[in-house]
Amino acid sequence: MSRLRFGIFLAPFHPAGENPTTALQRDLELVAHLDRLDYDEAWIGEHHSAGSEIIASPEIFIAAAAERTKRIKLGTGVTSISYHNPLWVAERMVLLDHLTRGRVMLGCGPGSLPTDSMMLGLDPTDTRELLAENLDIIMRLLHGETVSATTRTHTLVDARLHLRPYSEPLFDVTVAAVASPTGPRQAGTHGIGLLSIGATLSPDGFDALAHHWSVVEERAEAHGKTVSRADWRLVGLMHIAETREQAYADVQFGIESWFRYFQKTAAFPQMAVEGGDVKEMIDFINDAGIGAIGTVEDARAQVQKLWDQSGGFGAMLLLAHEWAAPEATKRSYELIAQHVFPHFQGGQVTHAQSTLEAKERAGLKREDYAAQQMQAVATMTERYAAEVAAKG
Repeated sequence: MSRLRFGIFLAPFHPAGENPTTALQRDLELVAHLDRLDYDEAWIGEHHSAGSEIIASPEIFIAAAAERTKRIKLGTGVTSISYHNPLWVAERMVLLDHLTRGRVMLGCGPGSLPTDSMMLGLDPTDTRELLAENLDIIMRLLHGETVSATTRTHTLVDARLHLRPYSEPLFDVTVAAVASPTGPRQAGTHGIGLLSIGATLSPDGFDALAHHWSVVEERAEAHGKTVSRADWRLVGLMHIAETREQAYADVQFGIESWFRYFQKTAAFPQMAVEGGDVKEMIDFINDAGIGAIGTVEDARAQVQKLWDQSGGFGAMLLLAHEWAAPEATKRSYELIAQHVFPHFQGGQVTHAQSTLEAKERAGLKREDYAAQQMQAVATMTERYAAEVAAKG
């Protein structure tokens, strides 16, 4: 297995009515915490309505997070490019690429909340059509072309970037996918990464995993592009504790608020989560196969299941949430870093296998080597006694 990267997808999800200032600070502290734990990536969402996903500009958040971190890569997860002038999207990302010394990534999507797009006079069909148009323009600009184009929302006349990216040849660019083939088609067409947000968040999306990558490869071949599974990122749900009982107790803090957001507020049917009470919600996450609330063993099994279902991917992104209180949430990420990462990193022989095999080898030889150690002590003791006797 090639090294599987780990990260988070931070929408974020905060209960409406609480202090947004302190909630945003918790988000920044979480990214810094993950940087210390050696997580590879953090993707930051863009939303403008509904009162829960309160980051309006992932680029501004990334600039703040970059000053608090050292190595974690920071991506827009995603920039709703249907809402923006594609020239300015490209310009802002190139600026961030320089400011972060190459730690930035661009995720593109049409926008997930209709309550966002409706304020711009755009319906969900409009945003998906604009996604294709604007992504094409952005990629052309990032590759150094001069672009003249007219879309429904913007006109570009001899537009070009005045800065080249810091990253050579270009920072990572991905396109979001939920359950339809729209995202995979765009990823293959442009030879860029795929960010499967909904593929692990619903039974239908989970079943579509292998099909999604087939679409990417088919479109890439048709357009003469090269794609890699290393650029495929899956988003999934987890909360981990030392015991299942502790994990179940932890999520009573906030899982109901998260479920009610998707059940009653967000017009996002791809996230049709089920559950009337906390027990039913926990059972839905675990039994539907879309996540793991439990122990590190449950987390490892979930990642392995996704790997097997998909045929392999490059990064496992944990959907950030506040099911548990802040300290329990941080502990969940710590346990995953300590006990899940090593089983999926290290190459043909993973870090976990390497140390476990070393332990096993030492255990098999323990009695023989212990006896030799004792014999060595006895021998040196006898030699010392003989030296003392000779001097006397």
